[in-house]
Amino acid sequence: MKASSLGFLNEEELKEFDGLLAADKPIWEPLKGPQTMAYESEATIIGYGGAAGGGKTDLACGMSLTKHQRVGIFRESGTELTAIVDRLVELVGSRDGYNGSEKIWRIPRESDGKALQIELGAYPNLGDEKKHQGRPHDLLVYDEAANHKEIQVRFTMGWLRTTDPNQPVKVLMTFNPPTTVEGRWIIDYFAPWIGKKHPNPAEPGEIRWFAAMDGKDVEVESGDEFEHEGELIRPISRTFIPSRISDNPHLMGTNYMSTLQALPEPLRSQMLHGDFGAGMQDDIWQVIPTAWVEAAQARWKPRDKKPIMDSMGVDVARGGGDKTVISRRHDNWYDEQLRYAGKETPDGPSVAGLVIAATRDQAPQHVDVIGVGSSPYDFLIQSNQQALGVNVSEKSMATDQSGRLTFFNLRSELAWKFREDLDPANNKAIELPDDPSILADLTAFTWKLSGSVIKVCSREEIVDKIGRSPDDASALFLARMDTPKEKYVSELVRAHSQGGGSSGHDPYNAI
Repeated sequence: MKASSLGFLNEEELKEFDGLLAADKPIWEPLKGPQTMAYESEATIIGYGGAAGGGKTDLACGMSLTKHQRVGIFRESGTELTAIVDRLVELVGSRDGYNGSEKIWRIPRESDGKALQIELGAYPNLGDEKKHQGRPHDLLVYDEAANHKEIQVRFTMGWLRTTDPNQPVKVLMTFNPPTTVEGRWIIDYFAPWIGKKHPNPAEPGEIRWFAAMDGKDVEVESGDEFEHEGELIRPISRTFIPSRISDNPHLMGTNYMSTLQALPEPLRSQMLHGDFGAGMQDDIWQVIPTAWVEAAQARWKPRDKKPIMDSMGVDVARGGGDKTVISRRHDNWYDEQLRYAGKETPDGPSVAGLVIAATRDQAPQHVDVIGVGSSPYDFLIQSNQQALGVNVSEKSMATDQSGRLTFFNLRSELAWKFREDLDPANNKAIELPDDPSILADLTAFTWKLSGSVIKVCSREEIVDKIGRSPDDASALFLARMDTPKEKYVSELVRAHSQGGGSSGHDPYNAI
């Protein structure tokens, strides 16, 4: 019908005409560009966003309404779900089928005759994610994923499945660059696309494959199944597609661009340009500044010929997602961490065997003996090893390098001494492996001052903060301990008893 003919229609006919137009129009269509690329991606796990205003929430709502049957949409806090509900109402046209108390929306879909169920959830506290255990979804959406704890995301992803062979399963993670160290995991998760130091960068929308092996994600060549230590591994595909406000014509005509441009740095670069390299802000009470850890990691190089091993730190898995971690220190150079899943270290003898196998140069073995750590320690002692049981909750007798501040307990002392080692002003040139887990753990510790006493946060507080135990940091703190070697001491005593103490001879070098 020509536009000129519309003037001859009465009000009822105009409504009917509008209805016919609406019937032909899909409930939602992606914007051309990045949004369409994400909507049509064949990857199972899709990261989308970067800058603000790129249509992240809209993509989540559109995919839910047009491509899936059972959907789970999650935010960190329940109050943050309001914007999603409001947008769904705009698209659907009503709240029919929405149960506000259950946070479940049941929508009959005429296009294919299948019912759509959208579940809205939040987990502000660690453990809340277990309320969603056993509830399958063929689409999982983590809106503002950088604000979620990694362990909660991975847990709920365990129920990504469908019984419909024709229904693809997808995970959509939408996010801006993280502004705190707690959100750093998202950069590691999509490292080929947004990690600055990844050796093999990926293009936007390029699909890569990852397999879960020995408790960590490993990039592999393809999605072909393979066997690893008797277990059949099926890789899962990932991609990341960046977007920004310039990709969203609905916002380009508003004042939102000016709002983003007025933000202070580094927020301006993060939100306007999606710059993942813009600095994340350290907590003002962070024990070890992020820049100090990054500097130590930049100095690290693998060594074919390693210095003498001076010390070892052993943090024993406490169960669940914890790992047994062995750290080895050679003067100021720390070797790559040895990590073992809890199932690989079920008892004291198994841990002790791994520690003995890793020991070189009669290095003392500092073992965290709180809880399950006591058993490996006992077996190491029975094996005539120089094992030292360390209870980090015990009283500390040390002071900081100024001599004016004391420590609440040994845990606080060990963390603070590691800080002092990394302080550029002390010029110790510590070298740490360039490992994202080490960076995440060491930057998770905070402290407070009570009078002249330094108190570093507890393990439980860090678990609540980042969703996992800081096993890597604990092992490094223990390896930093400088205990004289028993064989060195016995040789030194013998040399003095024989009158050789003033000769300048170092008996250890003669061993």
